[in-house]
Amino acid sequence: MKETIQQCEHIVKTIYNNFDASHDFDHIDRVMKNAEKIMKTVEEVDEDIVRLSVLLHDIDDPKYQSESNMSAMEILKKIDLDDHLAADVMKTIESVSFSGGNEKEIVSIEGAIVRDADRLDAIGAIGIARTFAYGGAKGRKLYDAEEVARSSMSEAEYRSKKTASVTHFHEKLLLLKDLMVTDEGKRLAKERHNFMVSFLQQLENEIM
Repeated sequence: MKETIQQCEHIVKTIYNNFDASHDFDHIDRVMKNAEKIMKTVEEVDEDIVRLSVLLHDIDDPKYQSESNMSAMEILKKIDLDDHLAADVMKTIESVSFSGGNEKEIVSIEGAIVRDADRLDAIGAIGIARTFAYGGAKGRKLYDAEEVARSSMSEAEYRSKKTASVTHFHEKLLLLKDLMVTDEGKRLAKERHNFMVSFLQQLENEIM
């Protein structure tokens, strides 16, 4: 299985490194490290499913879909993964997305680990950097004092409106601490969340 995972990594690295800095392979590498930290605290977890799911979890992201890129399922077929295991990986990936708060139900410990690992990379200092990297890549404003953060929205509404980067903190990032599933994910999220709160307070002080 180690060689299969390495093959998957080789394929996805060429795809992710065509994405902007918020979702490049460095993001995947950080999420993997987060997942490894969480796995150390959890019993009876299929590490192969976790690793493959981390590698593939952003391949089908609507923000980056391209006809020239293979889908996650196509990659799983290319690496000749067993159909049952491939199905488990796809179910794990499906449970990761925030989608405006319309996420799918967690169905396994592997799904909980990958979701928490990904969300940890969306908050804290790296989360701040990624938010502004993505906003810059998409031509979004740094902040908009007149913009009101939405508290309820459909997945389509969440993806379609080009909000200012700071608004994104209030619509998603500040919510993630309380949406963590694993005990280790919850523990790691606290410090990162508090750092974001401090950053936003300092930012407000500087622009008022």
